[in-house]
Amino acid sequence: MRIGITCYPSHGGSGVVATELGKLMAERGHQVHFITYDMPFRLGRFYHNIHYHEVEANRYAVFRYPPYDLALASRMAQVAKMHRLDLIHVHYAVPHAICAYLAKEMVGDWLKVVTTLHGTDITVLGEDPSLKDIICFGINQSDAVTAVSDSLIRQTADLLCIQNPLHRIYNFVDQRIYRPLDVSDIRPKYAAPHEKILLHISNFRGVKRVPDVIRTFEKVQRTVPSRLILVGEGPELSRSVQLAKELKVESQVCFLGKQDEVARLVSLADLLLLPSEKESFGLVALEAMACGVPTVGSEAGGIPEVVGQGETGFLSPVGDVDSMARDAIRLLSDGDLYRRFSEAGLQRARDRFCGEKIADQYERLYQNVVET
Repeated sequence: MRIGITCYPSHGGSGVVATELGKLMAERGHQVHFITYDMPFRLGRFYHNIHYHEVEANRYAVFRYPPYDLALASRMAQVAKMHRLDLIHVHYAVPHAICAYLAKEMVGDWLKVVTTLHGTDITVLGEDPSLKDIICFGINQSDAVTAVSDSLIRQTADLLCIQNPLHRIYNFVDQRIYRPLDVSDIRPKYAAPHEKILLHISNFRGVKRVPDVIRTFEKVQRTVPSRLILVGEGPELSRSVQLAKELKVESQVCFLGKQDEVARLVSLADLLLLPSEKESFGLVALEAMACGVPTVGSEAGGIPEVVGQGETGFLSPVGDVDSMARDAIRLLSDGDLYRRFSEAGLQRARDRFCGEKIADQYERLYQNVVET
């Protein structure tokens, strides 16, 4: 098949999954064409059957804002005609599903559109009255629609008037990359031999509740000698730095900023903290499980579909820092319990979220759409 993929080529989960899916499809012999404003950062090595088509918005003076949406739709149509794409798989309902619909109208019905909903396009933008109708339109005009969790499917049905069936296809990890790695060479740079390492990775937006990470860690370190590593940047960064100072744990907290390749950092950790108030899937929890690292976090959104409560991690109500701290201390203080959770996480990642299994589901979906 000849597959177009449009995503946000950034550090967010949707861009990561879209890029990794494209790589898996290329490994299976399909032609893959990424159509977006920048090279996806996880594309990595050269693939002879992966192509990148840049989208440039016209900055004509009459436009108050460069019309990226129209430029993207036009570029999609150009690539579809030039390479005779079978389908375009877009990640995020707006603007990508709308752009793909316009491209299909320009080139003809032979071009199919698959839309994947990742979360904030529904849980945040879907609540905006100015966008709700166009999000519905983009989803309903798609030839197939997937969502990354059952939780997101329920939220979509509750918020929007959706006529298309929604297929749940989970996110995944490439276990050739995310697996328990030997990090003995770098661990001494972050912690003493007797100390544990807690990890948080996010875009530091409010919904990630990074201050709860700091508060949880402060309680944990009173009982368990430990360090906290935070990866990412965003609006809550300054507040988090200040809170670490106020709680007098700044010397035990390491802010690493954005990192492109985090598999070794995940393997470095003893525990992942994920206290989000909204999380349609929780890709970082899956990445941690695949590395044998348990998660302590919240019950928000799709996290319970990823983390097996009492089996691969512990989940508490959003904002319950005391409970999360108790769970973290329990895991870090009980070696037998920790080993059970770690091994169960490795097995769960292999059984439910293996990249090859998820790629099979998408490949079947693509085939059904193309043949319809």
